[in-house]
Amino acid sequence: MTVTIGVLALQGDVREHVAALESVGARGVPVRRLGELDAVDGLILPGGESTTIDKLLRAFGLFEPLRERIARGLPVYGSCAGMILLAERVIGGREDQRTLGGIDMTVRRNAFGRQVDSFEADIHVAGFGPAPFRAVFIRAPWVEQVGPRVRVLARVAARAGESTGRIVAVQEGTLLATSFHPELGADNRMHAHFVQMASGNNTRRT
Repeated sequence: MTVTIGVLALQGDVREHVAALESVGARGVPVRRLGELDAVDGLILPGGESTTIDKLLRAFGLFEPLRERIARGLPVYGSCAGMILLAERVIGGREDQRTLGGIDMTVRRNAFGRQVDSFEADIHVAGFGPAPFRAVFIRAPWVEQVGPRVRVLARVAARAGESTGRIVAVQEGTLLATSFHPELGADNRMHAHFVQMASGNNTRRT
């Protein structure tokens, strides 16, 4: 049976994520309404502006239902702004900003700088083999701290004055998050990994 992955279609690179999902054999569908959320095996929270997505989730009546599904084990992958939405704690956010939570991590918003500071880097992702993953960072966050159940999947190379590279990819249970935008590159291993995570989802339509 084909795995169906929803892409939250309120803001961000929806078409790019759908195309990446289809390239690895999954069915990608936009999700804007509660009923559409009930028909997917997993959900991607794309990049964009985290405070805007937070407001739109509440305006569309999706915030609390999605929080409940995350708590019940729905596989969710958040990239860039999506990583912020999955964080339990955020540094540099607005006072009224809320997150969906789920991953025991502290994320620093816009940590790598502004739009003009966007960059690409080769990183090594745990479980992806020796070939580097070309990651695209756009106004990206990084992870400052993780809890004991969070698996660190990737870091960027350490910069001047740093003893170790910043954390840019993590996984906790059925939740996956990256600072970067894999949908903007040619390497679809991150999407394939998430599809594999979602293939055993038993929370659909429950």
